[in-house]
Amino acid sequence: MPEVPAVPDHPELTNAVAEAFADDGMLAGALPAFEARDTQRSMAASVAELFQHGGVLLAEAGTGTGKTLAYLVPAILSGQRVLVSTGTKNLQDQIFYKDLPALRTALATPFTAAYMKGRGNYLCLHRFAALQGDDGPRPAADAAYIAQIAEWAEQTDTGDRAEIEDLPDNLAVWHDVSATSENCIGTECPSYQECFVTKMRQRAAESDLVIVNHHLLCADAAVRQSDYGEVIPACSYAVIDEAHQLEDVATQYFGVTVSNHRLDELEHDGRRVLGDVADINVDEASLRELRDLLDRVRDSARFFFGAITASSVATDRSRLTPEAIAPVAEPGRRVARALDDLARALSTADAASEDLQALSRRATEIGGQLSFLLAADDRDFVYFLELRRRGVFLRASPIDVSSIVRELLLERMQGTILTSATLTVDASFHYLRGRLGVADASELRLTSEFDYREQAVLYLPRDMPDPRHPTFTQAVAQHVEGLLRVTAGRAFVLFTSYANLRDVEARLAPTLPYPILVQGRAPRTVLLREFRSTPNAVLLATSSFWQGVDVVGDQLSCVVIDKLPFASPGDPLTAARMEKIAEDGGSAFGDYQVPLAILALQQGLGRLLRHRTDRGVLALLDSRVQTKGYGHRFIASLPPAPVTHDLAEVDRFFNAEGLER
Repeated sequence: MPEVPAVPDHPELTNAVAEAFADDGMLAGALPAFEARDTQRSMAASVAELFQHGGVLLAEAGTGTGKTLAYLVPAILSGQRVLVSTGTKNLQDQIFYKDLPALRTALATPFTAAYMKGRGNYLCLHRFAALQGDDGPRPAADAAYIAQIAEWAEQTDTGDRAEIEDLPDNLAVWHDVSATSENCIGTECPSYQECFVTKMRQRAAESDLVIVNHHLLCADAAVRQSDYGEVIPACSYAVIDEAHQLEDVATQYFGVTVSNHRLDELEHDGRRVLGDVADINVDEASLRELRDLLDRVRDSARFFFGAITASSVATDRSRLTPEAIAPVAEPGRRVARALDDLARALSTADAASEDLQALSRRATEIGGQLSFLLAADDRDFVYFLELRRRGVFLRASPIDVSSIVRELLLERMQGTILTSATLTVDASFHYLRGRLGVADASELRLTSEFDYREQAVLYLPRDMPDPRHPTFTQAVAQHVEGLLRVTAGRAFVLFTSYANLRDVEARLAPTLPYPILVQGRAPRTVLLREFRSTPNAVLLATSSFWQGVDVVGDQLSCVVIDKLPFASPGDPLTAARMEKIAEDGGSAFGDYQVPLAILALQQGLGRLLRHRTDRGVLALLDSRVQTKGYGHRFIASLPPAPVTHDLAEVDRFFNAEGLER
């Protein structure tokens, strides 16, 4: 690691931050909705201290604290370049489009900011020009989208696809023209100076605050690990908001994946490049050889992935060992050899063609990763097969990312703040420290600013069967129906599995007099928009709605969780992590599964109160919190709302608070 430079001393920063958050300070004078809070001031002071002395700060800031301003104000006033990374796009948008413009007005300190997304969000001018020059037949719908993109490309300053509001999420045409790293030819690209990714990086390099998300943060760290350069400009300080999500994202980005889709895309791009013969200096014989090699890659890949799906290991998500993968290892090696031959032929066909060289590098990388996956013998990784619709994915994920996070993220910075509303388990940061490799750090725990004793009631029914009992979903449906009739809908009903969701939906739909929205029937953003705008709506959802979702006001007056969100011990990654903890002498259940479930439960229940005026009911329908020895750990983690086991008490709470129904 390069030596970290000394931290500059800013003794005046603490005073400047305190003045900004004072009752009569700049924030109160410029932000109409600003309300000074002691917890927010405490966090801001701790963040200012970190900017003065460096190190790591772990800050759990309960809902309503105002943690975003508590770190943005010291970051701006410090005069340092600060990297801010969020777990969700919603928070990234809020910071860049709402919070920073407000602070630019409120604070007497000029600053610049840049918004960075993953490369796949940006238009590649080089690939788009090639697509427009392709006269081959295409569906009318694709032609219409290409025309729409072309018109937008003439006007956009950012090249960010989010500017085209009605562009479908999984549009094949966008994949063909996006600036993904696998297709990038770098500084040799004829459109390099006009490239939207180049401009994004330039803006970031010139900015005081760089706003990214955890996916880009980890992608950048992975690129640095591979010695391929950098994506995010060097920053001395970082704020990792929604830090409870960092381990999952790091696991994804420091793993390896080879899929049938990835091989199909390589073949598709290869044929496109070889079809543009005017742009490459390749004779007819070499061109035929390259096309034959692409055929060989395609045919061997189809045979290999077909053999996998027909094998005994082909389940939705199954663990792979050298023994399990042995029956399909030779077909896989044939794919790797075909990729190696293709890479060599591409690299020598036309050394001046950056498109051919980029294809060669892709083929080499995929071949090497496939060989690594076929061996399945690195003890630091867990290997597994995942089937998803028409996709067949071979994956290897690091079992422990703590050293990766520490070396590639934390140790690069002079100072880092890790914050979220949910970082502690059993009132301790011990679990998070272990999972993220945090050694020396200051700690700050701030309770929620919301008055749960007045704003909420917690419903824990005593008559629920064990979640493994066949009558569980029937009982869930009965309690959910009772709650929804009390709250007149206006609820999130959150499940740990699609199976339970579908069963409860089937029981509720015929009799429930409220609009029911179901995850999977429409994109997440569409469902949220419909929920917010539909009176008395009820949303049935699974894991993706447990966090990063805000609905303020009476429209959301009830959050129900069917059962404790334990990670399945049958999941390959979960199983591997549990095995490692057991090998190290720990308790896989008590040291991993319970803490992980507690943090997920806190996130799910945290959807209810998002403002001081919000009120409603929280319900957990899992009897194990009251019957199992570990239940007290979950009970201690629940919001401090009054607990009731009686639905009539819930009804009285609503009537007493005068909630509209």
